[in-house]
Amino acid sequence: MPAAYEIRADFDFQSIVIYQAYSEQIASAAIKNQTFEAPFSFTRMTWIKPSFLWLMERSNWAQKSGQEHILAIRIRRAGWEKALQEGVLTSPEKRVYPDGQIWYELFEQAKVHIQWDPERNLRGQKLEYNSIQVGISRYLIEEFVEEWILEIKDYTPLARKIHTLCKAGKYEQAKRFLPSEKQYVLSDELKKQIGAS
Repeated sequence: MPAAYEIRADFDFQSIVIYQAYSEQIASAAIKNQTFEAPFSFTRMTWIKPSFLWLMERSNWAQKSGQEHILAIRIRRAGWEKALQEGVLTSPEKRVYPDGQIWYELFEQAKVHIQWDPERNLRGQKLEYNSIQVGISRYLIEEFVEEWILEIKDYTPLARKIHTLCKAGKYEQAKRFLPSEKQYVLSDELKKQIGAS
């Protein structure tokens, strides 16, 4: 079983895939232009997630309003790790912060918010280990859009195919279509900062 707090992702030497769910208007433009543009918001936090199944839970398999389209966005690992380095957890976890006041002061200044939530399986059940979500604030969004993105793919058909198999109870068949995710190794310093195992 994976460690309680570890990053698992589809990645290679230079890049990592993160997932987001959007409305058709935002997603279609992003796929066509291979970048984000209005009505994508450059002024509010955008959350990126390397776990496909966690996003399926969050978007109800691309059925929630405004989350009907699933994007697989390949970004530079340098950008991803910069986001982690800038990150502060969304709560004062004792395993990371000596006291709540230190956390509060860091959180108030943070350009990136980091949250660990229970990973999910194909049935939507919570697992005993967690998945990371990274919230990029308006101070870094332009850099994310203009410098980090290498490729944007439409994973909506894949999400619907897997969901259809799950609804039919064909979980083993559905599992074969899941994107590959393996452990993303971090430096000891970065692990300590973001509360990774």
